[in-house]
Amino acid sequence: MVEEQLGGQAVSLWVATAAVTGYPALDGEVEVDVAVIGGGIAGLTAALALKRAGQSVAVVEAARVGTGVTGHTTGKVTSLHRLAYTELARSHGVETARTYGQANQAAVEHIARTVAAEGIDCGFRRVSNFTYAESEEALALVRGEAALTIKLGLPAAFTTDVPLPFRVKGAVRFDGQAQIHAVRYLQGLARAVQGQGSYIFENSFAESIHDGSPSVVTTAHGSVRAREVIVASNMPFGDDGFFAERCHAHRSYLTASRAPARGLEGTFISVDEPMHSFMSMDVDGGSYILAGGEGHPAAEGGDTAARYRRLSAFAQDRLGASELAFRWSTQDGIPADGLPYAGLLSPSAKHVYVITGLRKWGLSNGTAAALIVTNTICGLENPAAAAFNSLRPAAAAKAAPSLIPDPGRGPAEAARKPGRTAGPTGLAAGEGAVFDVDGEKTAIYADAAGQLRAVSAVCTHLGCTVEFNPAEATWDCPCHGSRFTTDGKVIQGPATRDLQPRPVPGRITSITAP
Repeated sequence: MVEEQLGGQAVSLWVATAAVTGYPALDGEVEVDVAVIGGGIAGLTAALALKRAGQSVAVVEAARVGTGVTGHTTGKVTSLHRLAYTELARSHGVETARTYGQANQAAVEHIARTVAAEGIDCGFRRVSNFTYAESEEALALVRGEAALTIKLGLPAAFTTDVPLPFRVKGAVRFDGQAQIHAVRYLQGLARAVQGQGSYIFENSFAESIHDGSPSVVTTAHGSVRAREVIVASNMPFGDDGFFAERCHAHRSYLTASRAPARGLEGTFISVDEPMHSFMSMDVDGGSYILAGGEGHPAAEGGDTAARYRRLSAFAQDRLGASELAFRWSTQDGIPADGLPYAGLLSPSAKHVYVITGLRKWGLSNGTAAALIVTNTICGLENPAAAAFNSLRPAAAAKAAPSLIPDPGRGPAEAARKPGRTAGPTGLAAGEGAVFDVDGEKTAIYADAAGQLRAVSAVCTHLGCTVEFNPAEATWDCPCHGSRFTTDGKVIQGPATRDLQPRPVPGRITSITAP
């Protein structure tokens, strides 16, 4: 089994060490001012800000609060995003880069104030964040980023004094940044939202949105009627594919290993490749080194087990970590033009807003975007609204072409791979593959007892063929990032419908994806 080979628990440190919430599922009709889809950083930040502004809100979460993308983050709260400012200044101009930085720095301070105001016990700790260089080529990039961010008025400096257990040539340092236990922070937000005419609903998968007066969010057992709706589900749904060419899914991986007695003084990310992002965290009396990286567009796939091994080896060899304790992956939307999206869901939307494209810096970007949408709903100006405008012209051509289904072959053919002959008895326990069964792509998985489960392999979003992820035993869509359990249940959108069950066949003639 993959888990036995890798070691550690296949769950995020944040999810594993947080209490289990118990909010009810939506049952019947509820009427509020604003409905929020998604119990992650963007949705809960917006919900609490709206409640503080006198609005009633209902948060509709498909699973449990904090168990989605935010529950699988690094825990960094920072406005230093590797070399983002050089990139944004080049593509959008210095003033847009400044606006992005100010919005994210304001988000850092908003989180700090919220932790204090609500008394949230989430291990909030002020630290410096570093983007560091080991090579001369990377050093030149770091110097350029430092000079630019100082010019932009951000809390930046160039330094050769980098508190790491290995030698580096220099770094950009942002002071006054932070790190948090991400799930405990979200649970604190949820507690503050619940009550006084506002609601948190868990295990309530939003199936449809009606944009009208009122707007309606529908789940399997109820509905929320609201004046406005915010879709904060990472990869949006209900947009008729509007963001499919503006935002592609990017997968990355994290490990949490037992840490030495003295942790790291700061949070860090490398410029040199392979990129590594890391920090240390004390949780419930245990110390951990978190190491992230191995990122790739969701369409590329690859050996996920090997990715975890490389991250674990990096933590041990260069940071002094010991045994692997937890491992997990995460997935975020990368905007085609480098800026997150916050605003109306589509050009025709009137009362439905979206937050997406948080470019893997969700704790700060998600907070910033939530405050933009909150201000918009409340009729207030936000200086970052134009830069984050969800309806801005975004060059779809900049998105990775492999993520967009080939219309000549039809979307279901976009992810097809060369076939080989195989049969279901060839699957060992814990393995899965996509087979051609009587002309239909069928995803078949063998559970721990060797029993087979079969579902349609056609993603219910736009029809691409799913692929098996052996390290996490999930069916993943390589086109737009939807993920499903081995039984076909939606884990992550933009898909909103489960993979259809299929009978386990007696005979299979070919396999379409290894």
